Amino acid sequence: MEHLYRRRIPPEKVVTLEVARECADLTFETRRQIGLLMNRQSQIESVIIGDGQELVIPDLSRTRSGLRLLRGVRLVHTHLKNQPLTQDDLTDLALLRLDLIVALGVGKSGGLQDIYVAHNVPHSTNARAYVQLEPCAFQSFELNCHEFIQSLEQDILKGCHISKEGSREGRALLVSVGVGHMAFQQERLDELQELVRAQDVEVLGCVTQRPGSIHPKYVVGSGKMKDLAIQALQSGADTLIFDQDLTPAQVRGVSEITDLRVLDRSQVILDIFAKRAHTHIGNIQVELAQLRYRLPRLAQSSTAFSRLAGGIGTRGPGETKLESDRRRIRERIQHLERDLSSIGQGRHEQRKRRMKRGVPVVSIIGYTNAGKSTLFNTLSNSQMSVKDRVFETLDTVSRRWYLPSLGEILLTDTVGFIRDLPKDLMAAFQTTLQELEEADVLVHVIDAYGPNPEQHISAVELVLSELGFEHIPRIRFFNKGDLLESEDIQRICQRFDGIGGSAIDATSLQVLQQEIIRLLSPQQDPTSKLLEADCIIIDENIPSGNGVG
Repeated sequence: MEHLYRRRIPPEKVVTLEVARECADLTFETRRQIGLLMNRQSQIESVIIGDGQELVIPDLSRTRSGLRLLRGVRLVHTHLKNQPLTQDDLTDLALLRLDLIVALGVGKSGGLQDIYVAHNVPHSTNARAYVQLEPCAFQSFELNCHEFIQSLEQDILKGCHISKEGSREGRALLVSVGVGHMAFQQERLDELQELVRAQDVEVLGCVTQRPGSIHPKYVVGSGKMKDLAIQALQSGADTLIFDQDLTPAQVRGVSEITDLRVLDRSQVILDIFAKRAHTHIGNIQVELAQLRYRLPRLAQSSTAFSRLAGGIGTRGPGETKLESDRRRIRERIQHLERDLSSIGQGRHEQRKRRMKRGVPVVSIIGYTNAGKSTLFNTLSNSQMSVKDRVFETLDTVSRRWYLPSLGEILLTDTVGFIRDLPKDLMAAFQTTLQELEEADVLVHVIDAYGPNPEQHISAVELVLSELGFEHIPRIRFFNKGDLLESEDIQRICQRFDGIGGSAIDATSLQVLQQEIIRLLSPQQDPTSKLLEADCIIIDENIPSGNGVG
C-alpha cells in the first residue's frame, strides 16, 4: 500500500475516483476497512488498516491543532456492505475535530458504490455536533473540498460564542463532579465561577455529574468525557476548568482526549494570586506556591502544557525540559524559602518593638469578598481597592486608628480566606498569616447577604484552629446588613453570636467599635458580654469547611 502515499489528489477533490476504487478493491480482497488521512493539500499522510467493523485512528497530536478550529485533516475510509457512517465515526468526527469524515461503500460483490460524508457544525446552527450530507453514488458526488472546508471553518468561528467584552483570558467550560450533597456541589460551582470571572475568563457553561466514584483518568465518566469534548468544540471553549484538584494523570488524560487547556481549582487560585500580588513578599509567596504545585506535575507538562497559548493558568515560572526543570525548581524553592525566612525574622523584630510600645493590634479577617477592605477603609479613613471580586486584597496593610478612651491602635487588613485553598499556597503564606499571632482582637467579617454564611464561618474557624490562633478574642461582624430586613440580620446575629451592620455605613459600626474598645480595655473581662441587644463572639468553633486564601 506504499504506492497510495504517492497518489496525487487535487485540493478541490475529497478523493479521486481512482484512489477510491483502489481502496474499495483492497477492502473487498482483505475484508478489512482501509482508511486514508489527508491534509488540506489533499496529501495522504497515513494509511490505516482496520478490521471488518472498524479502524483505529492514530495519534493526531502532530497535526494542525488550533483551539476551537478544525484539525486540518480528513478521514476517508471504506465500509463493507455499503454501510453508512456509524455512530463511532460521527463521534470521532466531533471529538477529533476532523475536517470531514467520509465512508466509501463497498458492495457485497465488490466495487465502489455510495459515498457518505459528514462534517462538524457550529452549535448555533444545529442541535447536533455534526451534519450528514445526503448519501449518493460516488460517480454523482460533487463537492469542492478546499472551498467547502474553508467556508465551514469560518462558519464555526462565527458560531462560537464570543464575549461582547472581548475576554482576554479565554473562554471556559466549568466542570464539577460531586459525590456529596448536591447543594454543596452547586455552592462550590458558584464559587468557582466567581474565581474564574475574577480572571476575566468568559464562562460559557457549567457541566455537572454525580457518579458513584471519581474516574481515575477523566474525572468524569468516559462517555461524559466525549460529550464534554464535543460541547467544548461547539461552544468555542478553549479551556476546561474542574472544581476538583486533578492528578497529573487526570490532567494528561483529559487534555489528550479534548486537546484543550485543562485547569483545576488550585491552578485558578494560584493564577489569581500571581496576577494580583504586588509587594515583594507577596510575589515571593506566590512564586513559591506555584513551584511547589508544579514540581510533582512536571512529568505531564510535555503533553498537557504543550498546547498552552498564554492566559489563565500559565503565569509564573515557565516549563523547561523535565530533568533540568526539576533541579532548577528545587534550587529556586530553597532560595525563596531562605528569603521568606529572612523576611519573617525581620517582621518578628518589628512586632517585638511594637509590643514594647504597647500599641494594640486589631486584625480584620474573613472569607474572600466578604467586605474586609471596605470595613478597613471606613474605620481607618483609607482608600484601599475594594472591587467586588474575590481576592482583591492579597497583601497585608496596616493603618493607625484612633479609638476614644484607648488612643492609637494598629488596624490591619489581611488576605481573604477560602475553603480548599491549595496547601502549597497556605504554606507559602505562613509569613503573612503569622501577623495574626500578634493581634489582640480579630474582627471576623462575614457576608450576611451570602447564600451560606455558616460554610464561610467554618472555613475561617478551621484555618484559625490549624494556625493555633483560636485563643485570640474575636468578634463576628455580619456585613451587608443594609441589604437584609432588620429581623433577618438580628436572627443571623443571634444564631452565630455576632454584630450586624454595614461596612459602608460608619454609623452602623458604633456597636462594633464599642466591642473592640471593651476587648482591648485591660480592666474588662474579655469573656463577658457588655451589650444585651447584640451577641458578641469571643471563641466558638463550627465544624466542617477548610482553606484560606
